Amino acid sequence: MSDPFDGTERSLGQLVASATAEMSALVHDEIALAKAELRQDVKRGALGSIMGIGALVVLLFSLPMLSFALAYAINTWTGGHNGNGGWNLVWCFLLSFAFNVLLAGLLGAIAVAKFKKVKPPEKSIASAKQTAAIMQNAKPHPRPEQRPALEKAAAVARSSV
Repeated sequence: MSDPFDGTERSLGQLVASATAEMSALVHDEIALAKAELRQDVKRGALGSIMGIGALVVLLFSLPMLSFALAYAINTWTGGHNGNGGWNLVWCFLLSFAFNVLLAGLLGAIAVAKFKKVKPPEKSIASAKQTAAIMQNAKPHPRPEQRPALEKAAAVARSSV
């Protein structure tokens, strides 16, 4: 962009072309900023989704195997392995189920924490609002009055009559 104080005058076409190019660059920069912010939020959202899906997979597919293994481990730990009876297997299975629910709850809490970090593109919104405010307050450049040219034309018309 040329310096407005260098003594040269730019034509209206040059000024419009310059303003159009600058507005185009501004719009492209705003779009690039929005894309960068959205890309980061999509990554966070994807990670949260993966954690949530992981919680469901753990709960659904490992419950039977984990429940049986944990229930028999509790029974063995309480003395059921040596013929003393230990805890009833019903209580052992309930404890194993409670452990699995706690694990799924922990994974779900991590997923919720990741989802809460997803935010709207604040920088893009602020930049767009700032640009809109500037454009609303912009005033057109005052144009010189056309009267002297009109008076000359009228004077020429009168003298030719």
